[in-house]
Amino acid sequence: MKIIWSPLAVDRVSEIAEYIALDKPPAAKKWVDAVFNSVKRLEQLPESERIIPEIQLENFREIIFGNYRIIYRIDKNQVSILTVRNSTQILPIDEILA
Repeated sequence: MKIIWSPLAVDRVSEIAEYIALDKPPAAKKWVDAVFNSVKRLEQLPESERIIPEIQLENFREIIFGNYRIIYRIDKNQVSILTVRNSTQILPIDEILA
């Protein structure tokens, strides 16, 4: 499966990394690398993660990554990374169904 990152997801990863870098720049790079490695597994096992509870649609799933949720959609031959959110934040449904 091909992995496609939405502009929103890329922006969110950048924002989070910038925040982490305020205190620990090396930790920010390590965090970003770990996010991308976590997502890379989806190339082989896209359905291995849980269905998003708020939506309950089979093709919308999430990776729980530390304090973050990596939200993605499975399509025919690709996985679209839609957004990355802090797990304490409410997930706006329109942000992922748009």
